[in-house]
Amino acid sequence: MPSVKIGVLISGGGTNLQSLIDNIDEGKVNGEIKLVISNRKEAYGIIRAEKAGIETLYINRKEFQREEEYNKRIIEEFIKRDIDLVVLAGYLKVLSKEFIEKYRGRIINIHPSLIPSFCGKGCYGEKVHEMVLEYGVKLTGATVHFVDEGTDTGPIIIQRAVEVKDDDTVDTLKTRVLEVEHQLLPEAVRLFCEDRLSIEGRKVIIK
Repeated sequence: MPSVKIGVLISGGGTNLQSLIDNIDEGKVNGEIKLVISNRKEAYGIIRAEKAGIETLYINRKEFQREEEYNKRIIEEFIKRDIDLVVLAGYLKVLSKEFIEKYRGRIINIHPSLIPSFCGKGCYGEKVHEMVLEYGVKLTGATVHFVDEGTDTGPIIIQRAVEVKDDDTVDTLKTRVLEVEHQLLPEAVRLFCEDRLSIEGRKVIIK
């Protein structure tokens, strides 16, 4: 089976990107990251990709009048490289409707909670862990899901729980959830690359 061509979108440090790079290098994922695009010039994920010999691009949103134009440019870059799967690895911008239509069922996102809890508009990064601790839940975790027109509303691929300890801080909780993220994202990408995922309504069936 030919390897799946992957495009990754990032905004920050790229630790989830690194976990994906490592799993591909170890032969665990039948995919090849063809391009990493960042909306932030200083994102360390760009350096991670360059160290791995992966092509990178910084696309400045300020150079475009409208969000749709910015997204169209990203689509064009992915089309040039025949991208099969788009992975959002800490990408903090909402995709346009055109983007979703173009890659429907082929966009994967990682979120640091057990969706549908602590997700949606404005819920990202450390804010999620702050909300978890403030609410006092006993379990949180991470979710990998397909992306649709909503925010964190697409069909769920895999989830894993993380216990919330009484003495947790945002930093300690974030660290433990991130460890799980680094396991789940490559796992979901592996399943996609092996053509083992099918979407039936809101359910993702793993074959």
